[in-house]
Amino acid sequence: MKPIVIALKDLTRSFRSVFALVFMFGIPLMVTGMFYLMFGNMANTETGFDLPRTRVVIANLDEGNAQAGELGKMVVETLQGKDFSSLMDVSTVSDAGEARKMVDSQQAGVAIIIPADFSNSFTDSNAVAEIEVYKDPTLTIGPGIVQSVLNAFTDNFAGVKITVAQALKQAEAGQIEYAQINQILGQYMANIETNADPRQLLDLRAPAAAAPAKSLLLTIVSPIMAGMMIFYAYFTGVNTANSILLESEEGTLQRLFTTPTAKTEILGGKIIAVGLTVLVQVVTLIIASRLIFNIDWGALPSVILAATAIIISASAFGVFVCSLLKSTKQGGIVFGGVLTVTGMVGMMDIFTGNPNSTQFGIVPLFTPQGWASRSMLLSMQGASFEQILPYTLFLVVFSVAVFFIGVWRFQKRFA
Repeated sequence: MKPIVIALKDLTRSFRSVFALVFMFGIPLMVTGMFYLMFGNMANTETGFDLPRTRVVIANLDEGNAQAGELGKMVVETLQGKDFSSLMDVSTVSDAGEARKMVDSQQAGVAIIIPADFSNSFTDSNAVAEIEVYKDPTLTIGPGIVQSVLNAFTDNFAGVKITVAQALKQAEAGQIEYAQINQILGQYMANIETNADPRQLLDLRAPAAAAPAKSLLLTIVSPIMAGMMIFYAYFTGVNTANSILLESEEGTLQRLFTTPTAKTEILGGKIIAVGLTVLVQVVTLIIASRLIFNIDWGALPSVILAATAIIISASAFGVFVCSLLKSTKQGGIVFGGVLTVTGMVGMMDIFTGNPNSTQFGIVPLFTPQGWASRSMLLSMQGASFEQILPYTLFLVVFSVAVFFIGVWRFQKRFA
């Protein structure tokens, strides 16, 4: 119980320091927030596939047909329907020349001219009628869409000619009466009007590779947050363990040794305080970044595994490094040199945001921060518990080794 009491006492003292709080929580969140604001405009940018509306003017000259009906009118009504309202702004005129003039004066982007014999051409197997598309040469996407819709529309009515041709052959062969041709054609036209879906004339699809803006923003920010957490967790581990040397220099540690409490219990409490401090830091940063930046750390089992390895390694590394120091004056060199260098090397994977990147090879794995970064990045990318386990196991084995070395050196120093 005594080691726990000592650990909680040291933990309370650590969190009473404003400098320590800013160092452990403020700087990682502030740095991540800075990048979040820098790239925040991505979250407000619409990435949906959007097309500009094309101004279309139609001159419908079709005179209709007793059998086929008014196919030109059907074309106009379809294009003016709500299914194409987001793509086309359709108006009508009575003269073909006026429609072309509107395009020339840029009052419209496309003019559609339906010929007078349009409906008749579908009931006369020898007749050919074409819809004229007069477009602004400076436009590309809009006229292309209009042309595609018209082609699909006329293809749907190509069956009219086929129906008439086949009915005539059957009538000539005596299989049906000539009077039945009108009835067959009427049934076909009624079926087209009933089953036709204008939305099938155009299929709009966003590019498959397009990612939501928010995902793009988090793709940039998430690895940075992970890197900041790992980088400062190791700083916290060393700084907290460094308090053992500080108390030794101030004489408070020696006074504790004069109490009935065993030295191993006192040192044990100090070392437990290192682990608890890093634990609170890592857990707080994970939760805070989730709430503030909506960082997705991955599946809970994977996050727990990676975070546990980070906490153990940062604490053990802190104990080990401080056990090598002769005084707190050497701490500045460690903070400014050793931890900064190992932290930056270990964070190379963070720069790419990809734990499988070959850009830096195995270089990050020469530091414990590199193994920690890879395990956490894998978790963020949805890796399974089993995929992260090898990295965390190595990190734990390394931590156990350096931890026992650090404890042995402290016990030897204060024996």
